[in-house]
Amino acid sequence: MTVPIPVGGVPDAGSFYDLVGGEPTFRKLVTEFYAGVANDPLLRPLYPEEDLGPAAERLTLFLIQYWGGPTTYSQQRGHPRLRMRHAPFRIGTAERDAWLHHMRRAMDTLDLPTEQDEKLWGYLRHAAQFLVNSPDQSEPLPD
Repeated sequence: MTVPIPVGGVPDAGSFYDLVGGEPTFRKLVTEFYAGVANDPLLRPLYPEEDLGPAAERLTLFLIQYWGGPTTYSQQRGHPRLRMRHAPFRIGTAERDAWLHHMRRAMDTLDLPTEQDEKLWGYLRHAAQFLVNSPDQSEPLPD
C-alpha cells in the first residue's frame, strides 16, 4: 500500500485544493489539528521540537502540495519520503488512532461538503495506516 506523492507541477484551478478553499482551509485544518496534539500525552512526545510551529508548517505545505496547490513543500524539503521521515518514531495503532482523532476533530471545524469531507478523510485514514510501523499492532482502522 502506497500513498501517492506529487512532486511537481503547478496549482490546477480545478484541483481539490481550490475546491476546498485553498491555503486558508489547509492552514485552519493543521492549526486545529496541532491544538489537539499539543496536549495529547501519547502524540506530543513524538514531536521533539518544543515549538510545534515547524511541524505544523511542514504538514500544511505537504497537504497543500498533495491536494494540488503550490509545490513549496518539495521546493523546500525535496520528496516527502513520508515513511522514512516517520521511521524514527514508533507508530502503532494507538498513535494512529490518536492522530486520526485529532485530525477528525480538526476536519469537523472546516464544515466541508460531504463529498470533499469524505475524500479528504479517506486520504488521511489511508496515510495514517500507511505510517504504522509497529508490526505488533494490527488492529483495523476506526470508522
